[in-house]
Amino acid sequence: MTPLRTICALVAYDGTDFHGFQYQANAPTVQGVLEAALDRCCRREGRVVGAGRTDAGVHANGQVVSVSVSWAHTLTALERAWNVHLPAAVSIRSVREAPVGFHPRFGAISRTYRYTVQMYVAPSNFPAPKHSPLTDRYALLVSQPLDLAAMNAAAEVLIGVHDFATFGQATHGESTEREVFAAQWQTSINSLPALDNFPGQRLVFTITANAFLRQMVRNIVGTLLMVGRGAMTPAEVAAILTARDRRLSAPPAPPQGLVLESVTYPPAWERWVHGEASD
Repeated sequence: MTPLRTICALVAYDGTDFHGFQYQANAPTVQGVLEAALDRCCRREGRVVGAGRTDAGVHANGQVVSVSVSWAHTLTALERAWNVHLPAAVSIRSVREAPVGFHPRFGAISRTYRYTVQMYVAPSNFPAPKHSPLTDRYALLVSQPLDLAAMNAAAEVLIGVHDFATFGQATHGESTEREVFAAQWQTSINSLPALDNFPGQRLVFTITANAFLRQMVRNIVGTLLMVGRGAMTPAEVAAILTARDRRLSAPPAPPQGLVLESVTYPPAWERWVHGEASD
């Protein structure tokens, strides 16, 4: 019998039609389709474990997973076979041997998420668009001007070690304290030729932390958008952060604008996860 080997993989997915990453018996999930596809090409032992349990409708470009499999061929061949059985919305970017003791979630030292807003301000006497077919799948359409400087001033107060109970929920009684390393809004150029002349401006919020609470990024984005609209000040964001009261946060921003961009690990593991592949 072919011996088991533990692998780690980089995964990208469009989360629109999935009920999140974590397996559910009666709904399509990313973990579910990853396991089903893997079972069609090799023997799997245990679950596919992910670095982050993204919510329903949230996307990923750099999700990291690990799993033990019985596979006698090259890892390049496993990557190819795995992808063959996956739906178009999910792609295995790379497969590598996992280092001893590796855990994609508990071994991570930081995660980076980005949230995209398509800001389109209609000309005078022209109705604001109700939706944006070319961008709605991966961005939130906002039809009023946003104060980028004010949103960045508010984002700055989030940097450092804080109790983020105002902006999210911990699981299984965990602490709500997290450390945010960076949080910033930037304007972005549309990367697709079809959108080169798309009206309006694209804003991208990027946030990196050691870990995140449930819905923390979306709650933060919803609150920062209130600042951008002038409904809240950066000083008020600092005050509600200190209050540690979930009721004070804005409702979460919709999921479609959110992407798990990357997960980083200590140097000894980082080269295995994101370095050169070896068979």
